[in-house]
Amino acid sequence: MAKKLDDFEGINFEILFAGRSNVGKSSVLKQITGKNVKIGKRPGVTLKPTHIRYSDLLLTDLPGFGFMSGVKDRKQDIVKDQIVRYIETNAERVSIAVLVIDGATFLDIVQRWEDRNEIPIDIEIFELFRELDIDVILAINKTDKIGENELDATLDRICDKLEMLPPWKQWIDTVAPICAKKGDIKSLKSLIRQRLHSARRDDLFKHF
Repeated sequence: MAKKLDDFEGINFEILFAGRSNVGKSSVLKQITGKNVKIGKRPGVTLKPTHIRYSDLLLTDLPGFGFMSGVKDRKQDIVKDQIVRYIETNAERVSIAVLVIDGATFLDIVQRWEDRNEIPIDIEIFELFRELDIDVILAINKTDKIGENELDATLDRICDKLEMLPPWKQWIDTVAPICAKKGDIKSLKSLIRQRLHSARRDDLFKHF
């Protein structure tokens, strides 16, 4: 089970998992580690980071942002601020950030925000990782809900919204199409392992 972490002493490698509520972020982390990560019964009820620690490796599941069932707008803003503060405060320790999005709904959500002349939180967080020079992986979840003939075009459009010029396949070192519900997260695991290898931390492969 995930543990409460009172002390970050001795942590040399941290991987963050961030994403909008109900994108399957905690399920992705569970698939990766095989551990039962605390998951709220309703989207958005998890308000504090959840940590899993292996020796000097820390996996952090950040609270879901965006719409939260039964949570007032003001508290949603507070949660967003807490997420941003955590990222900024621990940027030097964070080695990898995994931003999980719902590939089937992302473009519609972005369009709604753009219609209000606003920037979606997903994109803000993605840009924040880049600004802080944190190595980010984009895990595009729920690909099973995208028609097979539409998948490449959808991934192209998602990348374009994140200022990664399509085709998406030129970003295969950053983009991981996955379906956590069906246990299909090979591409994400591969990208994490590539980064661990580059950091000379092959010893951490056993946790993935």
